[in-house]
Amino acid sequence: MDDENGEPRTGGSSSRLKSLPGDALAGAVNAVVSVPSGMATAALAGVNPVYGLYATVVSPPVGGLLASSQLMQIATTGASALAAGQAVSGYPAQQRGPALFLLVLIAGLFLVAFGLLRAGTLVRYISYPVMTAFLSGVAAVLVMDQSAQFAGYETGGSTSLGSFVDLLLHVGEFSWRSVVIGGIALALMIGLGRTRLSNISSLVALLVPSVIAYLWQPGDVQIVNDVSEIPSGLPPFALPDLGLLSVDLVVSAFAVAVVIAVQGAGVSQSVPNPDGSRADTSRDMLGQGAGNAAASFFSGMPTGASVSQSALNVQVGARSRLAGVFHGVFMLLVILVAAELVGQVPMPVLAAIMMVAGFSAIRFSAMRSAWSVGGTARWAVVVTFLATLLLSIPAAVATGVVMTLALFIYQAAQTTEVHELTQGDDGEIRVGDAPDTLPAGAVTVLDVYGPLFFAAARTLRERLPDAGSADHSAVVLRIRGNSQIGATFIEEINDYAHELGERGGRLYLCGMTEDLADKLRRADRLALGNEVVLVPGTNVLGSALREAVQDARTWLDGRDTDGRQ
Repeated sequence: MDDENGEPRTGGSSSRLKSLPGDALAGAVNAVVSVPSGMATAALAGVNPVYGLYATVVSPPVGGLLASSQLMQIATTGASALAAGQAVSGYPAQQRGPALFLLVLIAGLFLVAFGLLRAGTLVRYISYPVMTAFLSGVAAVLVMDQSAQFAGYETGGSTSLGSFVDLLLHVGEFSWRSVVIGGIALALMIGLGRTRLSNISSLVALLVPSVIAYLWQPGDVQIVNDVSEIPSGLPPFALPDLGLLSVDLVVSAFAVAVVIAVQGAGVSQSVPNPDGSRADTSRDMLGQGAGNAAASFFSGMPTGASVSQSALNVQVGARSRLAGVFHGVFMLLVILVAAELVGQVPMPVLAAIMMVAGFSAIRFSAMRSAWSVGGTARWAVVVTFLATLLLSIPAAVATGVVMTLALFIYQAAQTTEVHELTQGDDGEIRVGDAPDTLPAGAVTVLDVYGPLFFAAARTLRERLPDAGSADHSAVVLRIRGNSQIGATFIEEINDYAHELGERGGRLYLCGMTEDLADKLRRADRLALGNEVVLVPGTNVLGSALREAVQDARTWLDGRDTDGRQ
């Protein structure tokens, strides 16, 4: 069978077979990269580094098969690890792992719910300055948290910033052997990151200092086995311990889910699908949620869409979602074959890898751009960034949400404008600034631009001419294009109309839909037919405005004829 161009149509199975070599290679490379990053993120969370490897066995295949972004790679991420680590830090050491697995399950269920509820559409409403400052703040906290592990020093601060300050004040108490081993890893990461070997820089930075430390045997340099033994064999299956469930854990799981969802939305839009189909952010949330839920049953930590590994996936030659399946398979082989070697990795090496990753994730140029805009964007950057440094991740997420809502309301309210419409001798309608006062015995036509919800309604009232400035004035307020109003708008308009009425004036509301006119009538607050007249719009542009103006002139002429005051 031929296609539209007369060429033989390739079968789906044949296409999948052709993509297998590229997918297998991409999966193998991602698995190699995930060894150091998985261990480092688990160490960041304060749990056994093998949990990061276990998560990478399960989440990439499950999430990759269900997500809409075919080349998006799911892996452990610093932001989700940091949030999870803060959530379980208060548990005793023996309960920290089980608490983490329960948190991963709940976060996964939240993400699945986000996907089913089509919450992906809401991500677009997150303020760019808020998102930039939050993710940059998380990256900065990541660097500060790992600095102590890098230096072999146990800090005493209650917050990440406090711990970092404590670290700087006790330089003399550093383990300099730890600094040397970590410094080698740091130098390799930075140096190789600027060459063609950048894709394997983290692997080289993991292996070289680990070999040096193994041969050197510096006694005060902590290795993975000192933190927890790395078991050999398959990831163990176990049900999460529901006895550890608490309100704080659920709130923290929600925060972790939000972090994963926000990061994933950015990744899914940056990695186009090979078949040309559009990525569905909501379905990507569902896929990431399923991956986390599955990982929770195999001692896995939180995972999400990885910017670096998704880009690497494309660069190496992945062609389908099967690259995620190969990613998990090759990681399983690493665990089965090299568990003992993994246990010999120095902890300062993992800290160095995470510090480089964290520093590179700080969006200096984006924050500088948002700062240069000034105004509300500058406040959003400062408040959200400081909240992330000084508060817990859940509190920082809440601060970001509040900042986004506050910015939206403020900015939307400021967009409400009032302009005067006047007709010249040539018959042309001209738009000008609304007057501060009203002319006596005349019709003033005002056009409203922008929303009319509660904050904007007050802005509208402030920008209307002074209702008490003249007698017998008629104001025609055109609100065409506004389909949503609230009680605040009705109250503000009622007060304005009452002020006009006290000076013998009248307010005309014109151009609204019939549904909106019915809503104003049902509110039973406006003195309809007396102080206020409604003139709903029609499908003829300008007809309602002409009718309102004509009625206002007739009404004013009638007052003059009757001699009413």
